[in-house]
Amino acid sequence: MDVRKVTDDMSVSPQITVDDVKQAAAQGFRSLMCNRPDAESPDQTDFAQFEVEARNLGLEVAWVPVVSGKITAADVQAFSQAYDSMPKPLLAYCRTGTRSITLWALAQGAKGVPAQQILACGSAAGYDLSDTVQLIQASR
Repeated sequence: MDVRKVTDDMSVSPQITVDDVKQAAAQGFRSLMCNRPDAESPDQTDFAQFEVEARNLGLEVAWVPVVSGKITAADVQAFSQAYDSMPKPLLAYCRTGTRSITLWALAQGAKGVPAQQILACGSAAGYDLSDTVQLIQASR
């Protein structure tokens, strides 16, 4: 499992396996969020299997599926509501982790978090959020 810490409360990961849910719980994550629609690829496990395993381990779960490259304002709002209500630390995942961190960045930007802080967190996790930050700044 390739966990990339964004903040003390938030980490992202490329696609995980059901077995990785146990590892996430062992690493101290209290919540798990999937940002990938079911059946996006033939080798992908449906979210329901992750949900069962996570709940059995005492983790909170949320499914906020987003189509790659087509994040909407409603997607950001759904992510933000789930993120705000879930116990931390939280692990969000999608195919590569990019959707998850982009949703986080857009949600943070909507809350007024400074662009430089968002960029720094993304960079520390191995993601270039410069295009996302430009969108945030254009909307302010």
